[in-house]
Amino acid sequence: MNLLAIVQARVPTSAIDMIFSGGISTKIILVILAILSVSSWVIIFWKAIQFRRVRLEGDRFLASLERSQRLNDAYNSVLRLPESPYTRLFRQGVNFFSELRPGALRDDAPIGPGLSEAQLHALKLVLEKEQGQESDDLAAGLTWLAIMAAVSPLLGLLGTVLGVMSAFLGVAAAGTANISAIAPGVAEALITTVAGLTVAIPAAIAYNYYASRLGAFDGELEGFASEFIGSLAREGRL
Repeated sequence: MNLLAIVQARVPTSAIDMIFSGGISTKIILVILAILSVSSWVIIFWKAIQFRRVRLEGDRFLASLERSQRLNDAYNSVLRLPESPYTRLFRQGVNFFSELRPGALRDDAPIGPGLSEAQLHALKLVLEKEQGQESDDLAAGLTWLAIMAAVSPLLGLLGTVLGVMSAFLGVAAAGTANISAIAPGVAEALITTVAGLTVAIPAAIAYNYYASRLGAFDGELEGFASEFIGSLAREGRL
Protein backbone atom coordinates (compact mmCIF):
# COMPACT_ATOMS: atom_id res chain seq x y z
CA MET A 1 0.00 0.00 0.00
CA ASN A 2 1.49 3.35 -1.06
CA LEU A 3 1.58 6.53 1.02
CA LEU A 4 -1.48 8.06 -0.68
CA ALA A 5 -3.59 5.01 0.15
CA ILE A 6 -2.48 5.14 3.77
CA VAL A 7 -3.42 8.82 4.05
CA GLN A 8 -6.81 8.23 2.40
CA ALA A 9 -7.51 5.36 4.79
CA ARG A 10 -6.93 7.64 7.76
CA VAL A 11 -9.04 10.56 6.45
CA PRO A 12 -12.33 10.86 8.43
CA THR A 13 -15.40 10.84 6.21
CA SER A 14 -18.01 12.21 8.66
CA ALA A 15 -18.38 14.24 11.85
CA ILE A 16 -18.72 11.00 13.84
CA ASP A 17 -15.38 9.81 12.44
CA MET A 18 -13.79 13.12 13.44
CA ILE A 19 -15.07 12.74 17.02
CA PHE A 20 -13.84 9.19 17.49
CA SER A 21 -10.55 9.77 15.72
CA GLY A 22 -9.82 12.99 17.64
CA GLY A 23 -7.30 13.33 20.42
CA ILE A 24 -8.00 13.04 24.13
CA SER A 25 -8.24 16.83 24.58
CA THR A 26 -10.82 17.05 21.78
CA LYS A 27 -12.92 14.29 23.33
CA ILE A 28 -12.78 15.86 26.80
CA ILE A 29 -13.93 19.23 25.48
CA LEU A 30 -16.70 17.60 23.43
CA VAL A 31 -17.94 15.78 26.54
CA ILE A 32 -17.99 19.07 28.48
CA LEU A 33 -19.86 20.76 25.65
CA ALA A 34 -22.36 17.90 25.53
CA ILE A 35 -23.04 18.35 29.24
CA LEU A 36 -23.47 22.10 28.77
CA SER A 37 -25.82 21.51 25.84
CA VAL A 38 -28.07 19.16 27.81
CA SER A 39 -28.05 21.54 30.78
CA SER A 40 -28.92 24.56 28.63
CA TRP A 41 -31.87 22.79 27.00
CA VAL A 42 -33.16 21.68 30.40
CA ILE A 43 -33.06 25.31 31.56
CA ILE A 44 -34.65 26.53 28.32
CA PHE A 45 -37.65 24.20 28.63
CA TRP A 46 -37.92 24.84 32.38
CA LYS A 47 -38.07 28.62 31.87
CA ALA A 48 -40.52 28.26 28.98
CA ILE A 49 -42.93 26.39 31.26
CA GLN A 50 -42.36 28.84 34.10
CA PHE A 51 -42.91 31.98 32.02
CA ARG A 52 -46.03 30.50 30.42
CA ARG A 53 -47.45 29.67 33.85
CA VAL A 54 -46.73 33.20 35.11
CA ARG A 55 -48.45 34.72 32.08
CA LEU A 56 -51.57 32.62 32.66
CA GLU A 57 -51.54 33.51 36.37
CA GLY A 58 -51.27 37.18 35.49
CA ASP A 59 -54.24 36.96 33.13
CA ARG A 60 -56.39 35.29 35.81
CA PHE A 61 -55.29 37.84 38.39
CA LEU A 62 -56.13 40.84 36.22
CA ALA A 63 -59.47 39.32 35.24
CA SER A 64 -60.27 38.88 38.93
CA LEU A 65 -59.41 42.51 39.69
CA GLU A 66 -61.51 43.79 36.80
CA ARG A 67 -64.59 42.11 38.28
CA SER A 68 -64.04 43.82 41.65
CA GLN A 69 -65.36 47.28 42.37
CA ARG A 70 -63.61 47.94 45.67
CA LEU A 71 -60.31 46.94 47.20
CA ASN A 72 -61.97 44.75 49.79
CA ASP A 73 -63.84 42.86 47.05
CA ALA A 74 -60.58 42.45 45.16
CA TYR A 75 -58.89 41.02 48.25
CA ASN A 76 -61.64 38.45 48.78
CA SER A 77 -61.47 37.52 45.10
CA VAL A 78 -57.69 37.17 45.15
CA LEU A 79 -57.88 34.85 48.15
CA ARG A 80 -59.63 32.31 45.94
CA LEU A 81 -56.88 32.35 43.32
CA PRO A 82 -53.91 29.94 43.31
CA GLU A 83 -50.62 31.20 44.72
CA SER A 84 -48.73 33.35 42.21
CA PRO A 85 -46.33 36.33 42.17
CA TYR A 86 -49.28 38.67 41.63
CA THR A 87 -51.34 37.35 44.53
CA ARG A 88 -48.32 37.36 46.84
CA LEU A 89 -47.57 41.00 45.99
CA PHE A 90 -51.21 41.97 46.50
CA ARG A 91 -51.52 40.14 49.82
CA GLN A 92 -48.24 41.57 51.06
CA GLY A 93 -49.46 45.08 50.34
CA VAL A 94 -52.87 44.52 51.93
CA ASN A 95 -51.42 42.82 55.00
CA PHE A 96 -48.89 45.58 55.61
CA PHE A 97 -51.52 48.29 55.14
CA SER A 98 -53.79 46.44 57.59
CA GLU A 99 -50.97 46.47 60.14
CA LEU A 100 -50.58 50.22 59.71
CA ARG A 101 -54.31 50.90 59.88
CA PRO A 102 -56.12 47.95 61.50
CA GLY A 103 -59.69 47.55 60.25
CA ALA A 104 -59.36 50.27 57.62
CA LEU A 105 -60.21 47.87 54.77
CA ARG A 106 -63.62 46.96 56.17
CA ASP A 107 -66.57 48.30 54.22
CA ASP A 108 -68.03 49.92 57.35
CA ALA A 109 -64.71 51.33 58.52
CA PRO A 110 -64.95 55.01 59.49
CA ILE A 111 -62.82 57.55 57.71
CA GLY A 112 -59.71 58.00 59.77
CA PRO A 113 -56.40 59.80 59.44
CA GLY A 114 -54.33 58.86 56.40
CA LEU A 115 -50.91 57.32 56.40
CA SER A 116 -48.01 59.52 57.29
CA GLU A 117 -45.30 60.14 54.74
CA ALA A 118 -43.03 57.68 56.54
CA GLN A 119 -45.73 55.00 56.56
CA LEU A 120 -46.48 55.49 52.88
CA HIS A 121 -42.77 55.22 52.10
CA ALA A 122 -42.59 52.04 54.17
CA LEU A 123 -45.54 50.59 52.20
CA LYS A 124 -43.75 51.33 48.94
CA LEU A 125 -40.58 49.67 50.24
CA VAL A 126 -42.53 46.54 51.21
CA LEU A 127 -44.05 46.34 47.74
CA GLU A 128 -40.65 46.92 46.10
CA LYS A 129 -39.04 44.21 48.23
CA GLU A 130 -41.72 41.68 47.29
CA GLN A 131 -41.44 42.71 43.64
CA GLY A 132 -37.67 42.20 43.74
CA GLN A 133 -38.05 38.79 45.38
CA GLU A 134 -40.54 37.62 42.74
CA SER A 135 -38.28 38.90 39.97
CA ASP A 136 -35.27 37.10 41.43
CA ASP A 137 -37.22 33.86 41.68
CA LEU A 138 -38.33 34.08 38.06
CA ALA A 139 -34.79 34.96 36.92
CA ALA A 140 -33.34 31.77 38.42
CA GLY A 141 -31.37 29.87 35.80
CA LEU A 142 -30.92 32.77 33.37
CA THR A 143 -27.42 33.47 34.67
CA TRP A 144 -26.39 29.93 33.75
CA LEU A 145 -27.75 30.41 30.23
CA ALA A 146 -25.62 33.53 29.88
CA ILE A 147 -22.55 31.68 31.18
CA MET A 148 -23.08 28.78 28.77
CA ALA A 149 -23.59 31.16 25.85
CA ALA A 150 -20.30 32.90 26.66
CA VAL A 151 -18.15 29.93 27.65
CA SER A 152 -19.15 27.36 25.01
CA PRO A 153 -17.53 29.15 22.02
CA LEU A 154 -14.35 29.66 24.05
CA LEU A 155 -14.21 25.97 24.91
CA GLY A 156 -14.74 25.14 21.24
CA LEU A 157 -11.95 27.50 20.26
CA LEU A 158 -9.68 25.97 22.88
CA GLY A 159 -10.32 22.52 21.44
CA THR A 160 -9.62 23.79 17.93
CA VAL A 161 -6.32 25.38 18.96
CA LEU A 162 -5.21 22.22 20.75
CA GLY A 163 -6.26 20.10 17.79
CA VAL A 164 -4.40 22.27 15.28
CA MET A 165 -1.31 22.17 17.45
CA SER A 166 -1.53 18.38 17.59
CA ALA A 167 -2.02 18.20 13.81
CA PHE A 168 1.06 20.30 13.10
CA LEU A 169 3.12 18.30 15.57
CA GLY A 170 2.04 15.14 13.75
CA VAL A 171 3.00 16.67 10.41
CA ALA A 172 6.39 17.65 11.81
CA ALA A 173 6.94 14.15 13.14
CA ALA A 174 5.94 12.58 9.79
CA GLY A 175 8.28 14.90 7.89
CA THR A 176 5.71 15.88 5.25
CA ALA A 177 3.73 19.09 4.79
CA ASN A 178 1.34 18.31 1.93
CA ILE A 179 -2.35 19.22 2.22
CA SER A 180 -3.43 15.59 2.49
CA ALA A 181 -1.46 15.23 5.70
CA ILE A 182 -2.60 18.52 7.26
CA ALA A 183 -6.28 18.67 6.30
CA PRO A 184 -7.59 15.71 8.37
CA GLY A 185 -6.08 17.03 11.60
CA VAL A 186 -7.37 20.57 11.01
CA ALA A 187 -10.84 19.23 10.16
CA GLU A 188 -10.88 17.20 13.37
CA ALA A 189 -9.83 20.26 15.35
CA LEU A 190 -12.64 22.40 13.92
CA ILE A 191 -15.30 20.00 15.18
CA THR A 192 -15.02 21.48 18.68
CA THR A 193 -15.68 24.99 17.33
CA VAL A 194 -18.81 23.72 15.63
CA ALA A 195 -19.91 22.02 18.84
CA GLY A 196 -19.24 25.15 20.88
CA LEU A 197 -21.35 27.31 18.56
CA THR A 198 -24.10 24.69 18.56
CA VAL A 199 -24.32 25.01 22.32
CA ALA A 200 -23.89 28.79 22.49
CA ILE A 201 -26.40 29.93 19.85
CA PRO A 202 -29.58 28.46 21.41
CA ALA A 203 -28.43 29.50 24.88
CA ALA A 204 -27.81 33.10 23.77
CA ILE A 205 -31.16 33.34 21.95
CA ALA A 206 -33.03 31.90 24.93
CA TYR A 207 -31.25 34.16 27.42
CA ASN A 208 -32.08 37.34 25.52
CA TYR A 209 -35.68 36.27 24.98
CA TYR A 210 -36.27 35.38 28.61
CA ALA A 211 -34.47 38.52 29.78
CA SER A 212 -36.93 40.61 27.77
CA ARG A 213 -39.84 38.60 29.22
CA LEU A 214 -38.43 39.17 32.71
CA GLY A 215 -38.26 42.92 32.05
CA ALA A 216 -41.91 42.91 31.00
CA PHE A 217 -42.80 40.96 34.16
CA ASP A 218 -40.98 43.51 36.32
CA GLY A 219 -42.90 46.29 34.58
CA GLU A 220 -46.21 44.55 35.30
CA LEU A 221 -45.43 44.14 38.99
CA GLU A 222 -44.22 47.72 39.28
CA GLY A 223 -47.35 49.00 37.55
CA PHE A 224 -49.58 46.92 39.80
CA ALA A 225 -47.80 48.19 42.93
CA SER A 226 -48.47 51.77 41.80
CA GLU A 227 -52.08 50.88 40.99
CA PHE A 228 -52.49 49.35 44.44
CA ILE A 229 -51.41 52.58 46.14
CA GLY A 230 -53.62 54.53 43.74
CA SER A 231 -56.61 52.35 44.68
CA LEU A 232 -56.03 53.10 48.36
CA ALA A 233 -55.94 56.79 47.58
CA ARG A 234 -59.13 56.69 45.47
CA GLU A 235 -61.04 54.95 48.24
CA GLY A 236 -59.82 57.46 50.83
CA ARG A 237 -57.78 54.93 52.78
CA LEU A 238 -54.50 56.85 52.63
